[in-house]
Order: sequence, then structure tokens, then C-alpha cells
Amino acid sequence: MNQIFQQCYHVSGTLGADMAITFTAPFDMTLLHVSAVGSNDKAAGLTIGDSDDADEYLTKSNIGVSGTPVEFDGNDFVDTSGNTHGRYYPRIVDGTVVAISVDYNYNGGGAASASADVTLVLTFAKG
Repeated sequence: MNQIFQQCYHVSGTLGADMAITFTAPFDMTLLHVSAVGSNDKAAGLTIGDSDDADEYLTKSNIGVSGTPVEFDGNDFVDTSGNTHGRYYPRIVDGTVVAISVDYNYNGGGAASASADVTLVLTFAKG
């Protein structure tokens, strides 16, 4: 049985710039699910990839607004060619630098359109 684990990120307040989160995969792992939300009605754009391809796992997508999370899973993740499949879960090799980016005002308009209180929850399986 694969071990399941989560990584959670939360930034309080209205974002004043894009978020950039990076970490090194401590072992081989598979991305299973992402939940993403902001507290106001301004959608941010979420991208997940690695240090070589910023959107290798998830191309830029709107996060949830007004406290209602949007979920991403095997129907939403992309392969190395950028194609979606019926069920595709990106395998991340030990030592890969994973890059998560949040475009704070994805729909344009600068600070007036900035997302607030952003929460990201990523679920992985070890192996």
C-alpha cells in the first residue's frame, strides 16, 4: 500500500505579488490531488511543474473563490507534452525540484483583482 501524504500552504491576507513555492522531492512520489482556494471573489492562477518546465504537471488554472475550493486530479494533470488524459497522475522522481506558482491577479487588474487568503493542499502517494 502506498503511503499518502499532504503538503499544505496558506498565505493570510490579500496577495501583493505572485507566490513561488519550491521544494525538492525527498523520494519518488505521485501527485494525486490538489485543492486550491482564496477567500474573496478574485481568482488566482495556479501552475505546478518542476524547475525545467513550470507547468509540467498542471497548466495555469483558476483556483476556487469565496471559500469554495477547486479540485484538480487525474482528469486535470498534464503529461510532459502538455496533454490531458482520462486519468493521469504525474510521477515525480526523487530529487526533482517541484515548482508551484500562484498568479495573484490571474484575471488582470493588478492589486484590485488580487486573490486573498490563499490555501493550497497537495496530496501525494509515496512511490
